[in-house]
Amino acid sequence: MRWKTVASLIVQVVVLGALIAAFFVRAPQVSGLSMAPRIASGETVLISTLGYRFHAPQRGDIVAFHHDDGAPEVYIKRVVGLPGDRIRIERGEVYVNDNRLAEPYVRYADERSFAEQTVPPNAVYVLGDNRAVSDDSRFWGTVPTDQIIGKALAGIWPLNAFGTL
Repeated sequence: MRWKTVASLIVQVVVLGALIAAFFVRAPQVSGLSMAPRIASGETVLISTLGYRFHAPQRGDIVAFHHDDGAPEVYIKRVVGLPGDRIRIERGEVYVNDNRLAEPYVRYADERSFAEQTVPPNAVYVLGDNRAVSDDSRFWGTVPTDQIIGKALAGIWPLNAFGTL
């Protein structure tokens, strides 16, 4: 009799896990070095697709999104600019509304400068942590919020990458 209860509980947990995985999370494998060293190429990252249905992305969030309509690639970058923000980059230093942004996560800087942009409504300005190689908003502009898939929560594979982002 007791084994039936355990078996029933296991089935319920598996079904619940499958529903959550099907509707609320994704786990893409990262290709490229734009978020190094925090997220390595080949690492699998857990993405929550639920969070931004209830609130907007925040500065510092690592988000997954589609850059080109219809493209299968999923990009992962850090949000540095929100709607209405003025973003400029001077010799690699990011300024948001004329205030230098503290970015302790950037280890591989890019010393180039980029003209000021104002983030439009319903969009965010994203940058890779590895500025030296990242293809991001500096080159192709802001990301419409409707192209954001979700927030990156944790590295899940390989095991040595396991942990929150």
